[in-house]
Amino acid sequence: MTTTTTFPSPLKAITLTHIRYGRGDKLGHFLAWISLVPVFISFGGFISHFIFRREIQGIFFFLGLIVSQFINEFIKTTVQQARPETCTLLEMCDSHGWPSSHCQYMFFFATYLTLLASKGTGFSKNIGLNLLTWSLAFLTMYSRVYLGYHTVAQVLAGTGLGVFLGAAWFWIVNNLLFPFYPVIEESAFGRWFYVKDTSHIPNVLKFEYDQARAFRKKIASESESESKSD
Repeated sequence: MTTTTTFPSPLKAITLTHIRYGRGDKLGHFLAWISLVPVFISFGGFISHFIFRREIQGIFFFLGLIVSQFINEFIKTTVQQARPETCTLLEMCDSHGWPSSHCQYMFFFATYLTLLASKGTGFSKNIGLNLLTWSLAFLTMYSRVYLGYHTVAQVLAGTGLGVFLGAAWFWIVNNLLFPFYPVIEESAFGRWFYVKDTSHIPNVLKFEYDQARAFRKKIASESESESKSD
């Protein structure tokens, strides 16, 4: 009687933060951190935004990025283009490479944020923010090729798709969905989670600052009046 030896199936890592670089390669180390920028934006930026700000525009911004990533995954599984030969060393050959999801994410983000920041104020007044955003996007694109995760064609495809989807989603949100902002604010969801729209306020920072000072003065005045009446 013969016995059949069974071997466990190969293990698969979660690739969200599975970034490899050459030992001793300082540039590769830097670019590996750059490749994690989409993770920082998603968890550090948008989740913090929802907790502390809860702006409708920001929520739609994040939803657009999620939709973009679903589109990316659909295209990857449909086209099924392999990653470069370095995928063996990176243990990434079981996933597809066209288009680059990192590039698509970052260029969607850069395009949408640039259009949003320029809305009503102009591009030149936000030159610092735009320079930082696009620098991170291009560094991410370069990092994916340098670290061996994608070919040049794959990052260019992700870049082009990210710019297109970012611009298209911005137009949809600010032309087709914008009229429904008041409805969302007054809905059960909006009231329960304190979701708001401040796009009609020219300087939100100054407005909130003035409101906070005025409310503090009001409380101080009421407290003073109560102490005098006693």
